[in-house]
Amino acid sequence: MEMIKNRARIEMSSMSENIGFARIAAATFAAQLNFTLAEIEEIKVAVSEAVSNCIIHGYENRPDGTIVLNMTIEDGKLKIEVEDFGVGIEDIEAAMQPSFTTSEERMGLGLVFINSFMNEMEIISTPGEGTLVRMVKIPEKSE
Repeated sequence: MEMIKNRARIEMSSMSENIGFARIAAATFAAQLNFTLAEIEEIKVAVSEAVSNCIIHGYENRPDGTIVLNMTIEDGKLKIEVEDFGVGIEDIEAAMQPSFTTSEERMGLGLVFINSFMNEMEIISTPGEGTLVRMVKIPEKSE
């Protein structure tokens, strides 16, 4: 059985005001591992992109949705899950393409940033039920 060193779960409303909170919470939690400042910045960007996607796409900017941020440190790795219970993603493969977006004023780079900044990323989504983004970051010095 794996030893879990630490874990945290935060539930928040789907409001843009909570993006900064999620970033700081993830950065503070990640600081328990031997990440560089640059890696902490990458984690903050990945989390803010994932939470932003929940708000903008999952809940279509409705503030009454719930976003769950789960963070775990185990085996020297930071595992982060960002989950919403919104509209879901019809085509995950298309959503992963640079510049793919469902709204014209967006750049469509959020998932691209997450994928490039984290060591692992997985998206699980069911249309009409929501989306879960799983991310793993390993401190560079431990690779």
